[in-house]
Amino acid sequence: MIYTALGDSITFGENASSWAKAYPQLTVSALNSDSRKVRGVVLARSGWSSDDLLDAVIWRGASAIALSSVVSVWIGGVDLANAALASFTTKQPLAVKHLIAGYRRNVNAILTRIKKGSRARIVCCTQYNPFPNTPLAVEAIGQLNRMITELAHRCDATVAPTHTWFEGKQAELVHGFRNGKVEDALSGSLPIHPNDRGHRVIATGLAPFLIARK
Repeated sequence: MIYTALGDSITFGENASSWAKAYPQLTVSALNSDSRKVRGVVLARSGWSSDDLLDAVIWRGASAIALSSVVSVWIGGVDLANAALASFTTKQPLAVKHLIAGYRRNVNAILTRIKKGSRARIVCCTQYNPFPNTPLAVEAIGQLNRMITELAHRCDATVAPTHTWFEGKQAELVHGFRNGKVEDALSGSLPIHPNDRGHRVIATGLAPFLIARK
């Protein structure tokens, strides 16, 4: 069984203390057993938006995806962060409609590519909110997650409700968590990635979604 994890810095393992403690590796370890051999492939980079992931799926990921039994897609945090920081810099309202429209187009194209290029089952991960004390972030991430759910259902993909695993526990699970406000991201370091405990929570939650239902 080949499991391919598509994503951005979270999937790439940013802020995990080692590559082995990032959720894709932990998930593969959890899935491996006497009766099941799983190999993991990661197509992710820090800073990738949904635009970047779509490019990677088209130009670099086709062969790995074609051989995969299951593919997870976790993207959108960078799209949202870029829009939020642009809003702060320009003192303009967060362009949520524009953000959602571009995100919908890219994720729909990613899922369509996976469906056309493979027989893999698809698991779409929702976005957790690293800024639970910023109402605008709550609203924007809520819209993003409704979009993920809608697109997943349309493509007959499964939704892994990652946001529920972090809800109310961000201070324990997010690396560098401070006040849970978007302003925390303006000080240089971005307190948005899972710490080692957060990656473990993701792997524990995600593993059952990757196993084929009988």
